[in-house]
Amino acid sequence: MGEAEDVVLIYEQNGINIKNEKSLHSSIKQWYVVPGDRFEVKIDKYVIDLVREDSLIEIQTKNFSAIGNKLRDLVKYNKVMLVHPIAVEKYIVTTEVAGGVISRRKSPKKGKLVNLFDELIRIPDLMAEDNFILEILMTKEEEIRCKDGKGSWRRKGISIKDRKLLEVIEKVTFREEKDFLMFLPEELPENFTNKNLAKTLAITVFKARKITYCLRKMNIIKEIGKLKNELIFERL
Repeated sequence: MGEAEDVVLIYEQNGINIKNEKSLHSSIKQWYVVPGDRFEVKIDKYVIDLVREDSLIEIQTKNFSAIGNKLRDLVKYNKVMLVHPIAVEKYIVTTEVAGGVISRRKSPKKGKLVNLFDELIRIPDLMAEDNFILEILMTKEEEIRCKDGKGSWRRKGISIKDRKLLEVIEKVTFREEKDFLMFLPEELPENFTNKNLAKTLAITVFKARKITYCLRKMNIIKEIGKLKNELIFERL
């Protein structure tokens, strides 16, 4: 993996998915490629990003909701790996409409592995499937923005046009539910709340709720009561 320049990429389907494919998605696909892989392959009613001899690889940069049912169908009869990138380092490149670069700056935001729960909350049930693997890529990337007046008011009309992969720093693989025990540190109380988890992991309570929701769905923890308005959990 990571040596796509030595491999000829042959796309078996050339429809709308290829035309709309963003740079980040395409680059990750090429980072994974090994000789013999096939791209954009039609299997049943779905087009698969990358098909290897013994598995199907799907790359999703955001919005797991959009791919959930597809994955649930595919894992019934195939080994499936879902790949998701998290940018630990990001550079914001702002361009003019004509394409000239106005500025390039490092974003103060740094992604963390725990951010995977922002998306996993949509499909935690899949971790119970023997045929399913989740792989997280910790990356450096560029976010390309255009000063076209069409973007969010929060960005003063600047649109996000693309994301580009600069480097893969680390790969973290989750093959089964118990792999997520890393998010329950030893110093966490035996019976704990979302506030306890948030403090231990140095994250927001909102993020902690996403974690405990997923871990409950995976039967790693269970709800055992309440302390005022706070749910209390214990490890299983």
